[in-house]
Amino acid sequence: MSTALRIVFMGTPAFAVRILDELHQSQHNVIGVVTVADKPAGRGQLMHQSAVKTYALAHQLPLLQPDKLRNDDFLEALSQWQADVFVVVAFRMLPDVVWKLPRLGTFNLHASLLPAYRGAAPINWALINGDSESGVTTFMINEEIDAGSILKQAKVELTPNMTAGVLHNQLQELGAALTLQTCNDLASGHIEPKAQTPISGKRALAPKLFKENTKIDWALPAQEIHNLVRGLDPYPAAWCQLWSEQKETWVQFKIFNTSVSDAPCTRPDGPQAYKEGILFPCGEHTTLLIKEIQMEGKKRMDAKAFMAGNDLQLFRY
Repeated sequence: MSTALRIVFMGTPAFAVRILDELHQSQHNVIGVVTVADKPAGRGQLMHQSAVKTYALAHQLPLLQPDKLRNDDFLEALSQWQADVFVVVAFRMLPDVVWKLPRLGTFNLHASLLPAYRGAAPINWALINGDSESGVTTFMINEEIDAGSILKQAKVELTPNMTAGVLHNQLQELGAALTLQTCNDLASGHIEPKAQTPISGKRALAPKLFKENTKIDWALPAQEIHNLVRGLDPYPAAWCQLWSEQKETWVQFKIFNTSVSDAPCTRPDGPQAYKEGILFPCGEHTTLLIKEIQMEGKKRMDAKAFMAGNDLQLFRY
């Protein structure tokens, strides 16, 4: 067994909690946790704490929540923990005064096979682009975003209908094991960082998801739209607008659970009822089958249930 490391963990969302738990349950010592400050959220603007904070409090782990990472008091408190290594999972970009502190440096777990998909949404973009594999990478943090030397990687196969939610869960488990392996290898000295070679093209970056890059373009082939839908399921979800003859306005919909269909769609500019769901005509004379849909202001529902209460002939592109 490798020597136990003194670890400071930095992270925010639920994805990071699984990795934190793996380290906390290991032979290593999680001596402190750093996460974002509590923020108001929701309609009532009640204070919300991160998933990582919730875990830290439940397991009585020392906790820091700095507003600014260059704050002198935060840096002093961080130094006093005397960590061997900082482990970062879905946190913030660290200044050099932070990541240079531990004797073994700071490493990050990223949900892609770097150098592919540097950026904020690697899980989503691997599916949106129709990749056949994804994975997780641990790498040393340096001055550039997601560009440090690679420590370890692990791969997973992507199936044609896999959603972002399913991939998220698989990479969470894979990432927990890889992070622990990385800590073990760092402790024993049996690890050789390898410099990244940047790539170009659509797989190079994984930008944040906004309203603009999550909207469905029905002029694209059905396969591309299917990949967009599954790459954004369950959140933030691919969306579109349809004109409602009944309401005489554009109505927004979120689309889920799709597949490319061989069934003919006779309507050129709108949805069509089908025994298995709703057919939408797409570019290059292709058809998309939709099995779940969510109209604005309503809950996500089965397409058949939606058709029972709505006349599809009253909607068009």
